[in-house]
Amino acid sequence: MVSVPEAYYQFVMDYAPYVYVIPPDTPDSEFGRAAFAAAFAIDFLSEAYSNPQFESRRIEISNKIAGLADWVLTQQCTDNARPAYGGFKSNENSTYYYSIDACRVIPSLLKAFGLTSNASYLNAAKLAGATFLYNMQCKPSEVGIHDKYYGGFARAVTIADVWLQQMDIECLYGLIGLKTLCEADPSNQSKYESMIADAVGFYRNGLEDYYLYYDPPPNGDADWHRGGLSETTVYDDAFAYALLGLYDYEGLSQTVLKVYTLLNSINASVQYPAYNPAICWAGYLDVISRCPACDYYDAVSSGILWKIRQNHDKPSLSFSMQIIDKHHDNFMYWGVKHADYNPAENKMATATVCWLGLLYLNYENPVTRFTQILNSKGENVTLYPVIEAADQTRYGESLDVKAMITPTRVEEVQIEAGYVVNDYFTLYTFAPLRHGDKISRKGVDYEVLGTQTFGFKGETVYFKVYCRRLIKT
Repeated sequence: MVSVPEAYYQFVMDYAPYVYVIPPDTPDSEFGRAAFAAAFAIDFLSEAYSNPQFESRRIEISNKIAGLADWVLTQQCTDNARPAYGGFKSNENSTYYYSIDACRVIPSLLKAFGLTSNASYLNAAKLAGATFLYNMQCKPSEVGIHDKYYGGFARAVTIADVWLQQMDIECLYGLIGLKTLCEADPSNQSKYESMIADAVGFYRNGLEDYYLYYDPPPNGDADWHRGGLSETTVYDDAFAYALLGLYDYEGLSQTVLKVYTLLNSINASVQYPAYNPAICWAGYLDVISRCPACDYYDAVSSGILWKIRQNHDKPSLSFSMQIIDKHHDNFMYWGVKHADYNPAENKMATATVCWLGLLYLNYENPVTRFTQILNSKGENVTLYPVIEAADQTRYGESLDVKAMITPTRVEEVQIEAGYVVNDYFTLYTFAPLRHGDKISRKGVDYEVLGTQTFGFKGETVYFKVYCRRLIKT
């Protein structure tokens, strides 16, 4: 078990619902306050409320949740003559009402209702689901008849009724709220179930082909697009939210497993040798070349993915927590560099702190048959992750890992000139090591030549790693 850093809790209490804070204590006026930041803060605080670590602070947590929920209600469109009716402003100064914001806010308002019994929160969530998201999925025609609109949710509508009709796979996150509304609003259960079925049916193909959005006619080209940095790249967080929403609805389906596995297997490249997807996903991922497309981690992705990793990818969960806990101050920023975990920009992010706070609240050290053997029979070695592999190899800071080590048999490797078989060993570990990493054992340094993943029923169990002694030049 690990404790939530005090800085995380205090940050949320002091600054939510501001989107960003410029250190040491200045809320970013450009982005201001936003309903999604309030929503994620409610999510975090609702779980903190029941956690023994915060038992003595329940009154202040409850008051903060109520304050955040009350503020969210001020961001909801209450003009029933507008298509935006029931939606939430993208930030306090915006005239745009995005579907994804309603998807994020609904679960949080329902949690606030569960804690406070304030019916206004429940009513706002129902309005956002049964009216706003329904309108965004089944766009009202000029004569007031709802026409089926593919099944996806239109991206946004303004208070002046201007539509952004693209449909983002990220809105699969809305399945969480719609599923909860089936119980909280039973009179509309059949409507929510139909909305869920239409959304899943529409978005699945786009998600499986690693697209970000569909652009419908008459103004669009009736095709799917990526369009992060290019038509080969995507935003990592959009896929993380989509995967979590679909996973909450249908568990580890073939779709969830396929998409998660590919994105989490995009490994380091010549341009970005320090990248390790087990820690976080890069802010941009090239899903065609299968490589990271930027030099920083999108820190929030580790938090969004915690539930999937806890149940199906425990090595990534464990390794991610080990890094984040060691650098928890840096991970309060929205992005951190692959090589040294320094902030990509001087802005701490409420969404990131809240999602990583949820990771802390739910984290338990993985216990499997292999980890039990590793803890009783393994030895401590020191990992130095490779961060540059150009003319001169450079390594990052050290990290302790457990491993079981056996001599490498002659038939397992090709002995290179200048080496003997004793210069090689095979290492079994729970840590996701990469080609080029350095392992120090009993004062001798070794280079990782390659890794082999062993899994069972779709879950990674351990890694078999081949190492060779480093000859200093």
